[in-house]
Amino acid sequence: MSSAQIDIQLIAMLVALACAIPGTFLVLRKMAMISDAISHSILPGIVLGFFITHDLNSPILILLAAFSGVITVFLVEFIQKTGLVKKDTAIGLVFPALFSIGVILIAKNANDVHLDIDAVLLGELAFAPFDRLLFNDIDLGPKSLWVIGTILLITITLLIMFFKELKLSTFDKGLAATLGFSPILIHYGLMTVSSITVVGAFDAVGAILVVALMIAPAASAYLLTNDLKKMLLLSCTFGVFAAISGYWLANLLDGSIAGSMTTMLGVIFLMVYFFAPNKGLISVMFRQKRQRKEVSLLTFLLHLQNHSEERERHVNHLQEHINWQKIRSKTVLDLALRNNMISIEKNIVTLTDKGQKFTERALEFIITNKTSEIELMKEDFFLFRG
Repeated sequence: MSSAQIDIQLIAMLVALACAIPGTFLVLRKMAMISDAISHSILPGIVLGFFITHDLNSPILILLAAFSGVITVFLVEFIQKTGLVKKDTAIGLVFPALFSIGVILIAKNANDVHLDIDAVLLGELAFAPFDRLLFNDIDLGPKSLWVIGTILLITITLLIMFFKELKLSTFDKGLAATLGFSPILIHYGLMTVSSITVVGAFDAVGAILVVALMIAPAASAYLLTNDLKKMLLLSCTFGVFAAISGYWLANLLDGSIAGSMTTMLGVIFLMVYFFAPNKGLISVMFRQKRQRKEVSLLTFLLHLQNHSEERERHVNHLQEHINWQKIRSKTVLDLALRNNMISIEKNIVTLTDKGQKFTERALEFIITNKTSEIELMKEDFFLFRG
């Protein structure tokens, strides 16, 4: 493996880690698309910074770009708070306008300058190792490695210092304000860090991969855990894995590195989306199917409790009067028998003591409008779920 390949993977890993941390909080705050808005709307900040310094390597570009990102967030929230449009509409209004201003400034005043819009949007990690940081003619390595490494170090430091404040303001703004924390200050601090991260990663990976690395790992982790620390760890793990596997996929296919990494992020999310233990699509579908069976069982048990006549408690009554199909009727009867809720003698169904007790408690919860507690009650009564 060449030094350039090592540099590319190191840069990609650092970008993934730097994006995963603010991305986790953006997903939790339901602000995922704001990262896309920031990634485009910081362009006028970059252009204005270049006009002031005439140096593409100046840190002024990062500062003005970050400021432009914060302005984007401010304008989105200002428009939203008027109540005339929703947040997604406000985002759709603000970032195209700011991005267009940046494009116009480039077209009118910087046609002969290397401010390539395509490179900004798509990024090319393959070139990152060749943009070196030199100090007194000493090669210190790729510039992107130092830039994103510094941003990552600052982000981790801020996360450790303000973890409690971030957690409180994310899940309960009211409690945060009561305890003396300023949710607004923390919010704009997070947006500033997000903006700086996006700008720092621009030169190496471009806007599209930055957005993917901010949102996809965090969204995947969100489906696997409800613990914030675990979510941060999983998000970072998914980002790094996608960066490394995406690079080797691009190497295998001789394709775009950024595109391959984004593809791997999509594959990871789809795997989690389908197979996550609690929130995955297959798990949810299985749980919904089980709940439908258990609702049918409860309906049948309530019917038995309300009717003492043998005709109403006959096995065939399920098809004849409740109008269930034969397979559904057999499923409900089997579930009730396995859980010792009923007994069957000469095709006449009778509630057992356990079935009677379960039905009475379920009915009590329904009457008192505590239907959600029936799910908890099932854990005590059911040996076998539907």
